[in-house]
Amino acid sequence: MKQQRRSRSVFFLATALLALISLAGPAWAKTKPQSAAGPDQTLSPYFFVPGGDPAIDRLPLKSTQVEVRIAGVIAGVTVTQVYRNEGQKTLEAIYVFPGSTRAAVHAMRMTIGSRVIDAEIMERQKARAVYNQAKRDGRTASLLEQQRPNVFQMNVANILPGDEIKVELKYTEIIEPEDQVYEFVYPAVVGPRYSNAPAAEAPESEKWVQNPYLHSGQPAPYNFSLKVNLQTGLPLAQLHSPSHQADIEYINRTQAQVTLKDDPRAATKDFVLRYQLAGGKIETGLLLYPGQEENFFLLMIEPPTRTPAETIVPREYIFIVDVSGSMHGFPLEAVAKPMMREMIQGLRPGDFMNVMLFAGGSAVLSEGRSLPADEANKQKALAFINSRSGGGGTEILPALKRALALPRTQGASRIVVVVTDGYVTVEPEVFDLIRRNLGQANLFAFGIGSSVNRYIIEGMARAGQGEPFIALNQGEGVTQARKFKEYVNSPVLTDVGVKFEGFEAYDVEPASIPDLFALRPVMVMGKYRGQTSGRIIVSGHTRGGQFNQAVQVTPGSASTENSALRQLWARHRVRNAADMALLERSAARIKEITDLGLKYSLMTQYTSFVAVDKEKRADGRLETVKQPVPLPEGVSDLAVGDGSAQTSALKTHAFLPGAVSSESTRLSGLGAAPKPQAGLAKEEDRPKSDPGRIKVSLEELRGDLDKAAVDSALQGRLKLIRECLAKAESQRPNRMAGEVVYRIVVGPDGKTAEIKAVNSTLKDAAFESCLRAALEKTMFPAPRQGSVALVVKLTCV
Repeated sequence: MKQQRRSRSVFFLATALLALISLAGPAWAKTKPQSAAGPDQTLSPYFFVPGGDPAIDRLPLKSTQVEVRIAGVIAGVTVTQVYRNEGQKTLEAIYVFPGSTRAAVHAMRMTIGSRVIDAEIMERQKARAVYNQAKRDGRTASLLEQQRPNVFQMNVANILPGDEIKVELKYTEIIEPEDQVYEFVYPAVVGPRYSNAPAAEAPESEKWVQNPYLHSGQPAPYNFSLKVNLQTGLPLAQLHSPSHQADIEYINRTQAQVTLKDDPRAATKDFVLRYQLAGGKIETGLLLYPGQEENFFLLMIEPPTRTPAETIVPREYIFIVDVSGSMHGFPLEAVAKPMMREMIQGLRPGDFMNVMLFAGGSAVLSEGRSLPADEANKQKALAFINSRSGGGGTEILPALKRALALPRTQGASRIVVVVTDGYVTVEPEVFDLIRRNLGQANLFAFGIGSSVNRYIIEGMARAGQGEPFIALNQGEGVTQARKFKEYVNSPVLTDVGVKFEGFEAYDVEPASIPDLFALRPVMVMGKYRGQTSGRIIVSGHTRGGQFNQAVQVTPGSASTENSALRQLWARHRVRNAADMALLERSAARIKEITDLGLKYSLMTQYTSFVAVDKEKRADGRLETVKQPVPLPEGVSDLAVGDGSAQTSALKTHAFLPGAVSSESTRLSGLGAAPKPQAGLAKEEDRPKSDPGRIKVSLEELRGDLDKAAVDSALQGRLKLIRECLAKAESQRPNRMAGEVVYRIVVGPDGKTAEIKAVNSTLKDAAFESCLRAALEKTMFPAPRQGSVALVVKLTCV
C-alpha cells in the first residue's frame, strides 16, 4: 500500500510539473525578410514582412481558379494561376502550393497575352537548366516542380511591369468511396513544415520549406474560386461541403454544380466535398481503355458487409500524439484532445495502452510495459494528455523510434495510433522507419486540422498496413475515433487475392492488397493484352467465411473516354516505386520513376514541366519574390514562431527524469539544443528578459466568433508584445510586473475597430502605449454578423 500511495503521489506531482513546464514554447522559425538564410540558420518558414522597395510587387499572384469535373469515380481538375506585375521592376515569382496526394499531374500551359505555350515534361535537372537559361535570356518561362507528392512549386520568370500571365495545370485522380461516402478534396494551402536541417547544406529540392507565411487569421493575398461539375451516373442522395459555405445547384437527379466565389478566406483550408448515391449504392465494375500502344483496366469490387466480431483478442494501443507548436490552440484543444478522450474511454477492460507525447522532445506515460485499460489508468492517460498545450518543434522521427521500441504485451494484438497535423519534412524517413520497425502490428494515422499534410498521414497508414483518418474539426474528431474503434474490432476483408481467367493482365497494381478495414471497394488496375474476354476474380476472408466475387470482361467495358486510366495507372506505379525506393535506394529505382514520368507525361520527384516563350522580352535583370501564403485556418503563429527568446525558454526547458527522450532537441536557427536535465531550470540560466513572463489571454467573448480562432490571433501578437517588454525593461532598473485589461471591438472586416484600457496596474505609460499598438494590429477572423466585443488581459509577472 505504501508503494501504491508513493506511486500515485509521484504521478500527480509529475502531472502538475508537466502542466507547469509544458511544451508551450514556440515552434521553430524566425521572422525574416525575403532573403537567403544565413549559415547558422536551419531550413525554416518565416513570416512575410511587407514593405521594402515600393517598385517591387511582392504579391504577384492575383488569383487561383479551380475547375473540377467528376464523372463516375474519376475527377479531372484544372488549376489556373493568374500572375500580374503591378510594380515597376521585372519579376520572378516563386509560389509553393499544395496538391492532392492522389493527383496525376499530366499537363501545363502558359498564356501571355494571345500567345499560348504548352509545357514539356523533362528530367528535373534538365527542366531547371532550361528554365534558368530562359530567365537569363530575358524570355518569360514557367517551371512546375514536385517537392512532395502533395507539394508543388511554380516559378515564373520575367514577368514585366503590367504583364498578366496565366499558368494552367491539369491533373486527374480517382475518388474512392468509404462507408458509401465519396469525398473529393482540393488542398488549398501548404502548412509550414518543421525542419532541423541546416539551410546552407539543403539541396534545391528542400529549399521550398523556407517560405513566407502570413500571420494567423489573415486571409490569402489573392482571390480563390472553385467550381465542381458533378455527374454521378446514379441518383444523388446527399451532397454537402463540411469545410466551406458552398453554393449547390442540382441540375437533375444525377448532376450538380458546386461553386465557391472569389473569397481569399476560402484559401486558408482544404475544400472538402462529400456525397452519397441513392440506395447506399457505390460505383463498382470494370473500365477498359484500349490505347494506341497499351491497354489499361480499372476494376472496383464492392466490399462485403461488415460482420460483427464474436471474439476479439486483447488489443495493445500505443497512442503517439503531436503536441508541437503547429498543434497549439484549436488543433490540439478542440480536435485532438476530445478525439483522444473518445478513443481512450472506449477501450475495453481487457485491453492495454500507452501514450507518448512529442514536440522537440518526447514524454511517455509508462516507460515499462503498457498499462491495463482500467478506469484509473484511463484517467491517468487523459490527465497526461491534458497537461500539454502545444509548443516547440516537431521531432517525429525520434518519437516514433522510441514508441515502436516500447516493450510488447504478450498475447495482445498491437495497434499503433499516430495523431498529428504532419507539418514536417521527413516523410520518407518516417515511412521507412515504420516499415522496418512496426513488426506484427497495424498503424493508423490521424490527421488533425483544416489543411493537414495528407502525404504523411496516408503514407504512414499505407506503410503500417492500417487506415488514414482526417479530422477537420471537433465533431469529426469524435466521429473518426468511433469509426477507428469499429475498424480495428471488425476488419471487412483479410487475405485478399486477385486472379485472372482468360484475361491477359500484366503490370497489375497493387502487387498485393492489404487487409481491408474500411467499407471501400477493392481496387485493382493494370494493363492487358489481347481479347477483351474472360473474368477477374477477387477472393478473401470475412468473419463470416470465404468471400469470392467475379467480374466478366466484355467489349462493352472498353471506351476511349477512359483515357485517364493511363495516367492513373502510371501515378499508382510511381507511388509504389517511390515506396520501394525507401527500402532500396538505388539508381535503378530513380531511373524507373523518371522513365515513368517521361513516358506518361507525369509530374514526379524526378520529372518537371517547363514552358518557355520564344520571344525575348527583358534584359535578364529581375527581382525574385516568394509569394506569401496564409497559415491554415485554426493554426496559430506558434507554427512559425518568433524564434528568438521563445526558443530560449525551450533550450532551458527541463523534463521529468525518465519522461523524455535523451535525443537532443534541434530548433531552427539555433542548432542543437542541450540535452534535457533533471529538475527545473535555475533562475540564473534564464534570459534577463524572459519572454514567458508576459502572457495574453482572452477573458470574455461576446459575439459570433470561434474562441479558439480568436485566441490563436491574439497569440500571434506575442512577438510584438514581447518586444514591448524588452524595450521597456531596457530603460528601467527593475523588472516589469502587473496587468492591463483591454476592451476590444472587432469590426465586420476582422480588424480592430476600437480598443480601450479598462483597468491597469502596470504604471508605465510608454509600455502600455506599445502594448496597445501591438493589439491594434491584430487581424481577427471576420464575424458573420456585425461586430464582436472582446475582453483581453495582458499579464506581466
